[in-house]
Amino acid sequence: MIKRVPTGIPGFDKMVKGGFKEKSINLVCGPAGTGKSTFAIQFLVNGIIGFNENCVYITFEEERNQIISNMLQFGWDLEELEKSGKFVLLQYAPEMVKELVAEGGGVLDETIEKVKGKRIVIDSISSFSLLYQNEYERKQACLKLFELIRRWGYTAVFTAEDELVHMENAISTELEFEADSMVFLYNAKTKGKRKRAIEVVKMRGTKHVRKVLGFDITEKGIVINPNDVVEV
Repeated sequence: MIKRVPTGIPGFDKMVKGGFKEKSINLVCGPAGTGKSTFAIQFLVNGIIGFNENCVYITFEEERNQIISNMLQFGWDLEELEKSGKFVLLQYAPEMVKELVAEGGGVLDETIEKVKGKRIVIDSISSFSLLYQNEYERKQACLKLFELIRRWGYTAVFTAEDELVHMENAISTELEFEADSMVFLYNAKTKGKRKRAIEVVKMRGTKHVRKVLGFDITEKGIVINPNDVVEV
């Protein structure tokens, strides 16, 4: 029987038979402003509060203080969670992670070992991949990062900009192949209005919902409406 890691995001776990596969690599993709970081942090916070799991969030883009401030609107006090020892928020320049990946983990290995966590978020793999000059280097670097996460034994969410996974090249194909699941977030235009929507494009070993469903970002985070089918 496949072990699942519930996201705790209302409506999502029912789409995927109970959650992400344990120790899997999961891509959450979409244009800027679609809710990728909210989805990712909600996944971590629910792991801490609902399942008493330690979690790690690594950001390459947004400033640490900005992330902490933004998440307060949902009642998620990341600073308090850090003080409790259940949550670690690491801000790295993509160049630093490039060096750590080349070293096979380096000091990041030590941090991960101390945390002894279950869930990790990398936000975002797009920033990391842009450091590399050519397609081959980019692909190899992303695969090494995936290998690190698998070695640590975490269930991982990587956020990715829409452009990275829609490029007609080897890196896009390789990411799609190596990831255990791909989730797309949309800001679809329907009847002259913008509507948030989510689609599970693939999930290995899982008979998932194949419809594109509407969702809202509420004061408690993302809530998916299973009865709201959206055309994108």
